[in-house]
Amino acid sequence: MIDEILDYMEKLGKLFSAFKVDLILGAIINIVIIAVLFKLTEMFMRKLQNKFGAQDKSSPINHIVPILEKIIKILIVFIIVASFLQSQGYSLTSLIAGFGITGLAVGFAAQQTIASMFGTVSVMSDKIYRLGDYIKINGFEGYVESINLRSTKIRTMDNYLVTIPNDITADSIIENLSKASKRKIDVSFGVTYDTSSEKIDKAMEIIRGVIKARSDIHKEFYVFVDELASSSINIRLYAYAKTKSYFNFVKIRSSILTEVIRAFRAEGIDFAFPSQTVYMAK
Repeated sequence: MIDEILDYMEKLGKLFSAFKVDLILGAIINIVIIAVLFKLTEMFMRKLQNKFGAQDKSSPINHIVPILEKIIKILIVFIIVASFLQSQGYSLTSLIAGFGITGLAVGFAAQQTIASMFGTVSVMSDKIYRLGDYIKINGFEGYVESINLRSTKIRTMDNYLVTIPNDITADSIIENLSKASKRKIDVSFGVTYDTSSEKIDKAMEIIRGVIKARSDIHKEFYVFVDELASSSINIRLYAYAKTKSYFNFVKIRSSILTEVIRAFRAEGIDFAFPSQTVYMAK
C-alpha cells in the first residue's frame, strides 16, 4: 500500500514537473503585480488630469496624460517580464540589445515629436498662454486657437491659421498681449513747417484735451514735439489705454485719431505729407 502511494506521488511530481507549476505560479503572480501597478498608474494619472486639466478640456495635459500612461504601462510590462524571465534562467542580453537598437531607431524617427512634447510641457508648466490669448511669436501675431501635443495654432488678423511646433514655441520669445493690464498708444502727428509756434502749442493743447476727456485712457500721458523730420514737425503722444483686448485698443486708438484730426482741421492746423522744396539758382 505504501509503495503504491509513493509511486502515485512520484507520478504526480513528474506531472507537476512536466507542467512547470512553478513557472505557471510565477506567471500568475507577475500578472497580478502588473494589474496592481496598472491600477495605481491609472489612479495617479486621473488625479493628475483632474488637477491640471479639469477646468479646461482643451488643456494640453488632457492630450499628454493618455500617452504618458501608455508609456508607463509599457515600461511596467517590460520590467516585470524581463525580471521574471531572468529569474527562470533565460538570457536577456540579446533581447535588451534588440530593444536598444529598436529604441534608437524609434528615437531618431520620433525626435521632432518628442521635442514638441517637451515643448508642450514647458509651455503648459510656465503658463505662457492659453486659448483665446493674443500673442506675438516668431513674427506672427494673433489669437491662440488651439494647443495640442505637437503644436500651437494661432489665428492672425488676416484670418490665416499659423501652426508653430511647440519645441520652437518653447525656445522663442513670446509676447502675450492679453496679459497686459494696459496697452500703449504711441502716435506721431506731423504738421507742416509753416505752422506757427502758436498753432504748434495749440496742436499739443488739442491732443492733451482729447486725452483728458476720455475715461478709457490712464491719467499719465505725454505730449511733446518729438522730431524735426524731412517734411514735418512731429508731435508725439504717449498714452495707455485701459484695456486688455486688442480690438478694444484698436477702437480707442482710432477714436483718438479721429477726434484729433477733426480738431486740427477746425483750427486750421495742416497735416504734413512727404514733400520736397527745390531751389533754382539764377
